[in-house]
Amino acid sequence: MKVLVTGGAGFVGSHLCEKLVQDGDEVVSLDNYSTGSKKNHIGGATYIKGETKNIDQLITFSPDIIYHLGEYSRVEQSFDDIEKVWSSNKDGIFAVLQFCRTVGSKIVYAGSSTKFADGGLGRSQSPYAWTKTSNTELVENYGNWFGIKYAITYFYNVYGGREISTGKYATLIALFREKYKNGEPLTVVSPGTQLRNFTHIDDIISGLILVGSKGEGDNYGIGHSQAYSVLDIAKMFGSEVKMLPKRKGNRLSASVVCDKTKDLGWSESHAVADYIRDIINADK
Repeated sequence: MKVLVTGGAGFVGSHLCEKLVQDGDEVVSLDNYSTGSKKNHIGGATYIKGETKNIDQLITFSPDIIYHLGEYSRVEQSFDDIEKVWSSNKDGIFAVLQFCRTVGSKIVYAGSSTKFADGGLGRSQSPYAWTKTSNTELVENYGNWFGIKYAITYFYNVYGGREISTGKYATLIALFREKYKNGEPLTVVSPGTQLRNFTHIDDIISGLILVGSKGEGDNYGIGHSQAYSVLDIAKMFGSEVKMLPKRKGNRLSASVVCDKTKDLGWSESHAVADYIRDIINADK
C-alpha cells in the first residue's frame, strides 16, 4: 500500500512511519521540519521537505491513504504563532483535502482532544484548538460533499520516545524527564489540577493503524482511560515542583471518546506511571 504521512519526521509521525515500513507499506513523509527532525528519519521511508499547502506540487504519486498529522500542535504557543497556525492548519488542510479529491486517497485526520475540553468550551480556547476543531468539521463535510473516504482521530497527551524535551515546543512528560535528570525543579502551570489522559506513543500508533484500515467517519479517540492532574504527574518524579502563573488556553479537563476505536479492537497497553517509574529506576 502507498502511504503518505504528513509530519512524518515529527514525534508521532516518525513512529507511524516506522510501523508502516515494518508492515511492508511504501511510505513517504511530507514535513516542513518546524518541529520534525532528520534524527527521526526511518530507514525504508522517503522524505520530502515542504509545506502541506503545496502538496499538489510536491507529491507526484497517488497515495492509497494519507495520514494528515502535519499541523501546528501547541496550545499556549499558538497565541504568539497565529500566522503559522493559520498557514499550517487552515491552508494546509484545504490543500490536502483538494489533493485527496483529485487522486482518490483516503484521509485519516489527526484532530485534537481540545475539542472535548471543559464541556465543549475548549474548542475555542486558543487559535490551535479552534483551527483543529473547525478542521474536523471541514473534513467531515468535505468528505460527504465530494465522496472522499475519511476518518478523524483524536490524540490525548502523547508521550514516549522522540518527544521534544527542550525549548518552546517541548511536551510535558519529556520536559519533566529532562528537568528531573538535570536536577531542576519541575515547572507546573497553575492551578496544577488540569486533568490529562496521558497516552503512550505505541498505543497511539496501534490506534492510528486500526483507524486507517477500518475507520470511517468521526470520533475515533485514542486516549488512556486513566486521567492524572499535571501536579500529580510532577509528584511522581519525586522532584521539587515550581508553580507557574496561569496561561491562556490551558484547559482543565477533556472527555475521552474512545468507544468507536475500541470497537475496532483497540485497547491501551501502557501506563504513564510505569513509564515514569522506569525513568527513575534507570537513573539510580
